[in-house]
Amino acid sequence: MSPKAHTFLPGQNSADALDKIRFQSLTKPDALGGFHSSVDREETDLAIRIVADKERKLLVITDTGIGMTSEELKKNLGTIARSGTSEFVSLLEDKNADLSMIGQFGVGFYSVFLVCDRVSVASKSNDSPKQMIWESTSENDFAIGVDPRGNTLKRGTEITLHLKDDAVEFLETTKLELLVKKYSEFITFPIYLWKEKVESYEPEAEDSFANEDGVEDVSEESDEPKESKPNPTRTVHLWERVNQNKPIWARKPADLSAEDYNEFYKAFSNDMAEPMAYTHFSAEGDNEFKAILFIPKKAPTNFLQKLESVAKNVKLFVRRVFITDENDLMPRWLSFITGLVDSDDLPLNVSRETLQKHHLLKAIKKKLIAKAIEMIRKVAGDETKYLEFFKQYGTALKLGIVEDRKNQEKLSKIVRFHSSHSTEGMTTLVDYKKRMKSKQPQIYYVTGSNLDDLRNSPVVEVPLARGYEVLYMVDPIDEYLLQSLREFDGTPLQSLSKAGLEYGDEDKDEESKIKEEFAELASWLKSTLDEYVETVVVSTRLAKSPTAVIANKMGLSGNMEKIMNAQALQSGENYMLTYYQSLKKTLEINPYHPLIKALNKKIDAAAEGNNNDDYVEMAKVLYESTLIRSGFELKNSHEFAGRVEQILRANLGVPKDAEADYVVVPAPEKTEDDDSDAGKSDNTVVVEENDHDEL
Repeated sequence: MSPKAHTFLPGQNSADALDKIRFQSLTKPDALGGFHSSVDREETDLAIRIVADKERKLLVITDTGIGMTSEELKKNLGTIARSGTSEFVSLLEDKNADLSMIGQFGVGFYSVFLVCDRVSVASKSNDSPKQMIWESTSENDFAIGVDPRGNTLKRGTEITLHLKDDAVEFLETTKLELLVKKYSEFITFPIYLWKEKVESYEPEAEDSFANEDGVEDVSEESDEPKESKPNPTRTVHLWERVNQNKPIWARKPADLSAEDYNEFYKAFSNDMAEPMAYTHFSAEGDNEFKAILFIPKKAPTNFLQKLESVAKNVKLFVRRVFITDENDLMPRWLSFITGLVDSDDLPLNVSRETLQKHHLLKAIKKKLIAKAIEMIRKVAGDETKYLEFFKQYGTALKLGIVEDRKNQEKLSKIVRFHSSHSTEGMTTLVDYKKRMKSKQPQIYYVTGSNLDDLRNSPVVEVPLARGYEVLYMVDPIDEYLLQSLREFDGTPLQSLSKAGLEYGDEDKDEESKIKEEFAELASWLKSTLDEYVETVVVSTRLAKSPTAVIANKMGLSGNMEKIMNAQALQSGENYMLTYYQSLKKTLEINPYHPLIKALNKKIDAAAEGNNNDDYVEMAKVLYESTLIRSGFELKNSHEFAGRVEQILRANLGVPKDAEADYVVVPAPEKTEDDDSDAGKSDNTVVVEENDHDEL
């Protein structure tokens, strides 16, 4: 069955007809009169009714709207029958087609032939003395005439569908109820479904009879308890309203309470919890629409883990008729937002694909995103609530900074990061800037996967010791965020794991003096580690650690290299990662550390002729251990382990070439007897003598 087959159900067609007669009644009060009383309704009742006849495979949809004359039936429905289903669909997809002439009776009417062989439309208008009927089959033909049944409707339209054998599912009450609730739940007028129910009832008490003397017979009561019998049942038919929920977005926000919004959200989203926040607004002018957006308390399961880029949480309505939830009204980073949009200006008589490309949707999307950000910023005003929000959706906001350049500045002001300013809570970039030191030229940060590791990283030692604030970025998405957000409010963001660190108060003379003192060591380390490092410099970020490995400005941090290595969907060789890993690093040395001072003296002595190959191995161990501590991965962990072992041997007095005295015991070879025994064990079932002796 086609996914569009459900579009024949009551929707804006019937609602428009009811709206028109109600509007006409404002100037002609008698326009609503003249209903038949057999259906147990008031004469002014405006409603839509559905009856399913399983025996005859008929589905009848009736409204008490304005109705149509013979000419209106021909004008509104004739185009569909003459063009045929396939031609009608092609016209809808034709950008140059005159859509005003296509199917004015409403969206999807052509789809009746997907589920039925014949359709009849009976209609009675106040402007016509007789009730008319329009009939057509899936052939390219139709007929219009006076309804032989007479004026059974009094006023309105009745659509009778003669369903195909493979479409009888639409005669099931449950199926009809689900479809009406999904697509027509919020239509202003009531939709009634003719339902069959089985109910129990209490039978009337038996009358007592008097004898000839006029004395009533009284039966002797038995001491035995009477056996209780279940009440008998009977089948009843009744009209039951299907669309119970009201379109509260059509009302003014001032007329609604928080409880109204909470109850609507629960019914709309099937969420038992109340929303964290909501916004209700309308747009006027060339593009009129109303919308309600909600922030759920909890993020959806597998939030941002799915590969689909289009969210289905925001439903699109056109004049209170549900159209689709497969839209791109919200970007991926706002896919947690739940809500709806109801447009008065979008056309209904076009296909879903054509509607998705409509220029008005772009304006609606822009407005929705702006209102969603405004709602989030209001939540940010409540610190307690915002901490819970950020716990659920912080990653989404950071993704927005990466993907939504237009709103990057707004989002960068409300995202939060861990900071050295406080061990509890998080901070914003706005608050960081307020606390910056005098002449501080950069915002300092360090990335990694563990908060404790970052707090103890060698690259944060001097900044923290000097009182500078450091941001700790531990979310994997932070690495991508920092590639998009290079500066904040005119101040560049500087990674402490990369080259380019400045404090703004450097003593150039003192730095030159220290560099000169350790120039020989730096040169020796550069030549010794030339395979790994591009340069060796005296550090301005180390206080307690002897060395640190720093990436160049355009290189990857150690954390980013790990993230790229762990990409689950990558296949083949990652050339970008290979390129960045091949870039040489910078080794920074701490001129105040005793190890560096001692090594500096040893190298000076070696330069005078006391060369020792052990220093080379020592330098490599120092570099590789620093590489690990700086967050990078070793390319050859086997060689590193071997060097550490040699240091242990030297300290324990074990000769370099001493080997383990393990004696190898070869595994026994397989024989023919082994093959024979294996065959027996595979095919033979051994039964104990005493097992099942009762047989």
